[in-house]
Amino acid sequence: MTPDYMTLSPPVAAALAKGHPIVALESTIITHGMPFPQNLETAQTVEAAVRAGGAEPATIAVLKGALHVGLRAGELEDLAQSPDAMKLSRADLAVAMATGATGATTVAATMIAAHRAGIRVFATGGIGGVHRGAETSFDISADLRELAETPVTVVAAGAKAILDIPKTLEVLETLGVPVIAHGQDGFPAFWSRESGLPAPLRMDSASRIAAAHLMREGLGLPGGQLVANPIPVAAEIPAHALAPLIAEAQAEAVARGITGKAVTPFLLSRIFELTEGRSLSANIALVLNNARLAAAIASAFSDR
Repeated sequence: MTPDYMTLSPPVAAALAKGHPIVALESTIITHGMPFPQNLETAQTVEAAVRAGGAEPATIAVLKGALHVGLRAGELEDLAQSPDAMKLSRADLAVAMATGATGATTVAATMIAAHRAGIRVFATGGIGGVHRGAETSFDISADLRELAETPVTVVAAGAKAILDIPKTLEVLETLGVPVIAHGQDGFPAFWSRESGLPAPLRMDSASRIAAAHLMREGLGLPGGQLVANPIPVAAEIPAHALAPLIAEAQAEAVARGITGKAVTPFLLSRIFELTEGRSLSANIALVLNNARLAAAIASAFSDR
């Protein structure tokens, strides 16, 4: 039965009832990752890509205190134009719901909602991780702990390039999270296909990725899987070209005293400006690529 606090869209409810493939989608990319109207257009295009892959999209958000799994067209449009939507992770998801707030779900909160709804696969852009300078700031995303605790397979283009990727991989290893590169041996870095680091694991088949998830369930192991899916070649921005721009944006964030949840949106916005919009085009391309792979994995679950 659907919990009282959760609202399923009719297509998601029907897909769950029939055992059809479903892909969860986050909503912070809509409210905090892109400007309007690109955010709405991207959300609509990603949902269409999931449907084209044979799965039902379930964009997740909190609207006036209700946890929505699957958004109607009007709800998606309203969210895309909500300037005051909260950015919700594990720590504040329940508070937003209890107080009737509206908020967009991060990777961690989307995983929680997807699992509660019975959805095993989630497509996003890039996960959060260990921020640069975390040895003094202790700024580490809740996404990493969520991957270790919540049994959802997350398809992302690696960790966001603004992060300390070596430390992010170390934390994921410590937490026992399978990190699986799809189609290559190297771990991708969001806008770039290569981070310069090897991925711990590699799988090239959606069916095998689904099988590995089910095997973890069978073994009683907690947590999910991170599937690192590199951005398409034509859309990537090489890491060497991004490095000085990321460093410049990081320095600005420190100079302005920007901390906590405000860091990532600020850095993404500055890099958009510094790349003259190229980072946004790359972001859209990688999210679409992840949605297609997630749909294939979701279909593999249904086939099993």
